[in-house]
Amino acid sequence: MHALALLHRWIGAIGGLLLAVLGLTGALLVWRDELTFVAHAGDPVRADPAALAKVVGQLSNASRPIDRITFAGDGLGVHQVLFRDGGGAYLSQAGETVARWSTSWQRPELWLFDLHHRLLIGDTGETITGVAGLVGLFFVVTGVLLWWRTRRRFRLRLWPATMKSGAIVHQHRDLGVVAAPLLIVSLVTGVLMVFPTLGGSLLAEARPRPLKLEGYHAAPAARELAPLFEAAAAIFPGAEFRRLQWPRNAGAPIVLRLRQPFEWTPNGRTFVYADPATLAILGRADPAEGSTVASIREKLYPIHAAKAGGVLWKLAMSVSGVALALLGSLAVYAFWQTRWKIRSAKRSKLKDRSQAAAQNIAPIRR
Repeated sequence: MHALALLHRWIGAIGGLLLAVLGLTGALLVWRDELTFVAHAGDPVRADPAALAKVVGQLSNASRPIDRITFAGDGLGVHQVLFRDGGGAYLSQAGETVARWSTSWQRPELWLFDLHHRLLIGDTGETITGVAGLVGLFFVVTGVLLWWRTRRRFRLRLWPATMKSGAIVHQHRDLGVVAAPLLIVSLVTGVLMVFPTLGGSLLAEARPRPLKLEGYHAAPAARELAPLFEAAAAIFPGAEFRRLQWPRNAGAPIVLRLRQPFEWTPNGRTFVYADPATLAILGRADPAEGSTVASIREKLYPIHAAKAGGVLWKLAMSVSGVALALLGSLAVYAFWQTRWKIRSAKRSKLKDRSQAAAQNIAPIRR
């Protein structure tokens, strides 16, 4: 048990701050829509295909190439437009531009998401966050085991009684064991999104390949997309329009993403693929026809990001994030505070010995 405690402390001292960053950013991102401060953010959603097609048509005539549009939905009443040059804009449902940016650093909700998901360094950062999640699970399991020895002294505190290492350790253990169930849920779902193979052969099931148009050469997207929206509404009646993705490469279709009532993912997993030149429907992907495995994987993100379960689950995931931030940051502080005190004590003892030795040396007389 001593070796386990030593391993727990040293790994925590090194990786605790990273987990604290992930916990704090995760707690904030739970309320991302509420923290997106733009005009018309609270407008009720008008699910009108003709109105959406009109807004898209206006954007298609703009000089800046568009990457995708995420339509207004529950929680955020404005459309989000991302351009190919890295900039973006928020539009009201009437098509009025209410905010624009040339880089994601100008919008806190965007760079916070990138920090939480990829640590601002792309795919490498995503892998690092997945590893950090595994380390966090190790802390939860070993922390509960180490807490069991001191369970009779349990006293829940949000903050240590003092900032001395002993008080921090007691607060750390007691808070950790209380938050353990929520931490396990948030960490497991996060890890499985990054490393689905860890869920076994079922969760690692290969994803469907993107539809490819053989022999197709890129052509300008049609300006009037109302027929596409109408066709998609006929295929999936009652589905909510969530995102429109412009072709990124030659031979790629326009992708219209929808969300059916039974789906948990906020942007849905329902897809309609169309020819960019003619808007002819080329294919579709219907989660209702998918496997049980696909249904399970679809729920990982909504659970992790509290996009399902209402306000109570948002609060629960917020508590999980704040707890992780406190556990990680205070663990690092307590560990290195103790190490600094030990080193200071050793230096002070050596200094005292040197002074004592100097005083005991008798002066040399000639």
